[in-house]
Amino acid sequence: MGCQMNKAESTGLARHLASMGLESVKDIKEADIVILNTCVVRQNAEDKVDGMLGYLKGIKHAKPEMRIAVTGCFVTDDLRALNKSFPHINHFFKPGESHSFDDWLLSESIGSLHGSLEKLPLSSSSLSVYIPIIQGCNNYCSYCIVPYRRGRERSRAPEDIVEEAERAVEEGAREIILLGQNVNSYGKDLVNGTGLGGLLTLLNHIEGLLRIRFLTNHPKDMSLDLIKSVASLDKVCHHFCVPLQAGDDLILKAMHRQYTCNDYRSLIRQIRQMIPDIALSTDIIVGFPGESEDQFENTFKVVEELRFDAVHIAAYSTRSQTYASEHFPDDVLSEVKMQRLRRLEGLQKEILTEINQQLVGQRMEILVEGKKGDKWFGRTFSDKLVFFTGSRNYAGQLVSIHIESASPWSLQGASFI
Repeated sequence: MGCQMNKAESTGLARHLASMGLESVKDIKEADIVILNTCVVRQNAEDKVDGMLGYLKGIKHAKPEMRIAVTGCFVTDDLRALNKSFPHINHFFKPGESHSFDDWLLSESIGSLHGSLEKLPLSSSSLSVYIPIIQGCNNYCSYCIVPYRRGRERSRAPEDIVEEAERAVEEGAREIILLGQNVNSYGKDLVNGTGLGGLLTLLNHIEGLLRIRFLTNHPKDMSLDLIKSVASLDKVCHHFCVPLQAGDDLILKAMHRQYTCNDYRSLIRQIRQMIPDIALSTDIIVGFPGESEDQFENTFKVVEELRFDAVHIAAYSTRSQTYASEHFPDDVLSEVKMQRLRRLEGLQKEILTEINQQLVGQRMEILVEGKKGDKWFGRTFSDKLVFFTGSRNYAGQLVSIHIESASPWSLQGASFI
């Protein structure tokens, strides 16, 4: 459940269990062991986790021998409280605590342990593969629970990342997506000083790899060297996710974002000057504590001005343990939050319709991911989703597509013969 990082870590856990002789089952009621990877970044996500924990409790009541482990951001440091609240869960472990998971597997005599989870590649046979490169975050934005659950930043060694990427390509991957709570901080804690730009350069040399993506970026940590690397490396896609979060300086200060709106504008202007065809996406939180109507209008105007290719909008929800939860009352009414969210969604739909209409008639190269119904689909170098018709198997190939029509959310076309 949750983000791309959870998906990548879940893939690693599944491969680890498979290496021990276990097999996956389609029906959870048939399982001997269940691992729930959780997200609590917002209240609705935590509600889903609570629901799943209750569902598992009922299943285990009928099958007491089932073993259940829980990881992800639901897991706090207070394991005693978790065990008391959820006695049907056999083991809790925080994200990245592979030794704890391995020790538990041994204590439960689950499978035959071969090697360490830390050394197991997280790649899979899919065409696009997530590869975590840094765990944790040092920024402590006032609304965010992630640093408290995933800890401080810890970068993986570049040689391990390159080895994993090479293994993924050998297994059929054509695209890798580098993950981190803040990928811009990659390498700051490493002795050799390899930063994200240097890592991208190393990965760009892998034979058979067609594309490289990465997310998520923090505006204050995005360097000129990184922008230059993306501009110069032929496999690194021209797409940045640069979360704004709010378009008002007082709200940004309360969020502990460590930049102003003008700082952000300058960064976006610099990126677009150096990479003219860049596609930019962002994240926005509406209804942060104390956000007035005028302050929301400031955010609205920034989104209207900068014209992003995608805007991911969320209504603020209080997360316990964060600075905001302890110092700011959640005083914006839920209906007001939803009104603001819908207004931004409507604005973004208009902007994206105009942006995508400009692509009609163009010829674009697509990395084909698969097929839905009678149409193939894939993404452009700037992360635009494209559906197209074609008469052969295009999976995993770069295909030139003539764009025939556009909607706010995707493009439609046909392949060139």
